[in-house]
Amino acid sequence: MVAAVHERSDRAGSETRERSRPPRLLVLACGALASEILYFLRLNGWDHVSLACLPARLHNTPDRIVPELEARLQADAAQYDRILIGYADCGTGGHLDTLLERWENVERLPGAHCYQFYATRPVFHDLHEAELGTFYLTDFLTRHFDRLVWQSLGLDRHPQLRDMYFGNYRKLVYLSQFDGPELRAKAEEAARRLGLEYHHKQVGLGELATGLETFVSWPAA
Repeated sequence: MVAAVHERSDRAGSETRERSRPPRLLVLACGALASEILYFLRLNGWDHVSLACLPARLHNTPDRIVPELEARLQADAAQYDRILIGYADCGTGGHLDTLLERWENVERLPGAHCYQFYATRPVFHDLHEAELGTFYLTDFLTRHFDRLVWQSLGLDRHPQLRDMYFGNYRKLVYLSQFDGPELRAKAEEAARRLGLEYHHKQVGLGELATGLETFVSWPAA
C-alpha cells in the first residue's frame, strides 16, 4: 500500500515537472539569418530556444533546401516540442510547404523570401510594384556580396556577363536590418559594380521578429 502511494506521488511529481518546464523549441534556419535570429533570441532572453542552421549557400541551389531540411527534421524533431523553419518559400516552388504538411508542430516563416519578410509583405509589395527590375540586398548579402553574388555568378572571371545577368534590372535596394555606414557603403559599391541605381531602406527584422515572437509565445498568445 505504501509503495503504491509513493508510486502515485512520484508520477504526479513527474507530471508536474513536465507541465512546468518551458517547451523545447528549435529554430532550424537558413545560415543567412543566423546573426539576426541569435540577436533576437538573446535580446529577449529566450534561453529555451535552440538554433540550428543550414548553409546559406543552399540559396544558390534551392532544389536542395527541402531535402536538407527533411533530413534534419528526421534527425532532430523528436527532441523538440515545436520547430520553426527559418525559411520562407525561398525558391522551393511550394515544396517546402508540402514537406511541412507531413510534420506536426512544425511551421515556417511567412512569405516568399527573406526580402519580403524583412521588409514586411505590404512594404515589399509596394517596392516590387514601383520597379519590377530591382535587385535586393540584406545585411548578410551585402556583407558577403563578393562571395555570394560576384564570384558565384562568375563576374570576377567574366565581367562581361554582368549585362547578361543584370541587363533587365534598374535599381539595387539595400534592405538593412541594422543600419550602419560601413554596410551602406558596401551596398552602394555593389550597386555601382552592377551598374544599378542605389537605394537604401532601413527595415529592421520585420516579420522575422513577429514570426519568432508568435512561435515562442504559442499557445499562450
